[in-house]
Amino acid sequence: MPLTGTEQHRWWKEAVVYQVYPSSFLDTNGDGWGDVKGITSQLDYLKDLGIDIIWVSPIFKSPQADMGYDIADYKAIDPIYGTIEDVDHLIAELKKRGMKLMMDLVVNHTSDQHDWFLESRKSLHNPKRDWYIWKKAKRDKDGNPEPPNNWSQILGEANSAWTYDKTTDEYFLSLFTPEQPDLNWENPDVRAAVHDVMHFWLKRGACGYRMDVINLISKVQTFPDAEPAPDGQKYHSGSKYYVNGPRMHEYLQEMNKNVLGHYDAITVGEMPGVSDIDEVLRSVNSKAGELNMIFIFDIVDIDNAPGQARFSWQDWTLQDLRRIVNKWQRAMIERDGWNTVFVENHDNPRSVSRYADDSDAFRERSAKLLALMQTTLAGTLYVYQGEELGMRNVPKEWDPEKDYKDIEAINFWKKSKALYGGGDNPNPLKLAEARTILQRKARDHSRTPVQWSAGPNAGFCDQGVKPWMRVNDDYQTVNAEIQLKPKQDDPDNLSVWQFWQRGLAHRKTHKDAFIYGDFHTLDASNEQVFSYTRTGEESGMWIVVLNFCSQEVEWMVPANVKVEAWVAGTSTAGKPGQRTEGKVKLGPWEGLLGKCMR
Repeated sequence: MPLTGTEQHRWWKEAVVYQVYPSSFLDTNGDGWGDVKGITSQLDYLKDLGIDIIWVSPIFKSPQADMGYDIADYKAIDPIYGTIEDVDHLIAELKKRGMKLMMDLVVNHTSDQHDWFLESRKSLHNPKRDWYIWKKAKRDKDGNPEPPNNWSQILGEANSAWTYDKTTDEYFLSLFTPEQPDLNWENPDVRAAVHDVMHFWLKRGACGYRMDVINLISKVQTFPDAEPAPDGQKYHSGSKYYVNGPRMHEYLQEMNKNVLGHYDAITVGEMPGVSDIDEVLRSVNSKAGELNMIFIFDIVDIDNAPGQARFSWQDWTLQDLRRIVNKWQRAMIERDGWNTVFVENHDNPRSVSRYADDSDAFRERSAKLLALMQTTLAGTLYVYQGEELGMRNVPKEWDPEKDYKDIEAINFWKKSKALYGGGDNPNPLKLAEARTILQRKARDHSRTPVQWSAGPNAGFCDQGVKPWMRVNDDYQTVNAEIQLKPKQDDPDNLSVWQFWQRGLAHRKTHKDAFIYGDFHTLDASNEQVFSYTRTGEESGMWIVVLNFCSQEVEWMVPANVKVEAWVAGTSTAGKPGQRTEGKVKLGPWEGLLGKCMR
């Protein structure tokens, strides 16, 4: 067994990270876009919640083809968000409150407007030509250029991952969109330039990095065709040849040696498409010399159809969720790695709509149930903006063509209409199915403006200003202003925000159990109730019981678990009154936290 005592404690393991999607957080200058000053203005709100680190999605200079994940200058702030002086002020204000800033490192690709790429595309012999991945075109029977292979674009799988450049008669690899050319990490000058950018922000006061799709930086250099999928499409996923590629670990170890090892930094890698325990631990084992942790996507991929793109659907059960949580909790405890704890981010729909019940009757209960689960699991905890309020998906009635803004959603809907909406063989049923999947899975759900109040534009921007994206229709009843106040009509019930605040405080008080402690599932075959124990060296054993359904259920306390008292629950601000042995009644979406006898 690995060490579990204080010798394994690290500040970044105990920190609570709050992700800010800046365009949707708070607008202070009246242009309808959130900005850096908006983040700074709400630091007390976040400090009171229990947040330690603010992770800000990209705020660098960008044409905004993919909402800032297409960076044109890594050392400049985009004017829509503010200035570099605004960021310096944000860092200083965070420091006053004992908080930190984590930046978003996007270095698998740049914008096609980055100086590096503008130079690279000028000629075949430009010194920066091999900073990107260029290949000669294939030719059809008429001599027209065709992509070097059949890989599909990640944010638009109907399109090629290669973009033709007429000036030099070659294609460049652009896995995400044509405006996001992939960097050539085989070139040591590219890696040195990335390291320079990392030093720049760490020296300026950033505490570390979330690393965007960092496991795509190494590609199989023969660039073979992908195996065709049985869907009749022209292009297919080439992920086999670039997810956790042949030199990825080498590049991460070099990054750690040349940059990260010089700072006590937090690092978290976004690594889609990886679920093998051995492979994950090659990056996050305490002796790996690569990253502190990665985002493991098993939970946010739980409703993806096997072998299909993200815009697909399969039903899931509580057994699936229990299996995923148990797999990663046990793996990191037993093999000296470290977890991330999250169910929501800017690339996924709202968790209360996805994993629970977002109806008016059960939205609050469901959001608190998910909060109780997350605040009692081992790993570094990540909260996404609005999650602390129980914000939910946009209404089904929203028009994909008018109200949705995300490039992935736009491309999916365009493809669906082309396939099923017209032509020789229209298929209204398939088109309706595609719209249902879009409504369930679109990234737009998590990108609507934060709902600060019941005032105009939910307090995100001033009255008379048009927000960059439509505000969710429910803002008059779901907002921070309401949730920060005691409930006058129900004083014995906490708001979702208040419940998160209490849960985060409790997690930190008993960190030996909830952050560093042992984990074991209970009642593993139960199809409605997820239960487990957490055990710490000082605070002993705790039990968590979560009813993942919209009906009242009875749950039997295991005979070998001696509950001393229920200390917190989702249905009361005080101590729950349920029995501590035998059958326990749980209301719909009710969760309990109990202290066990030693």
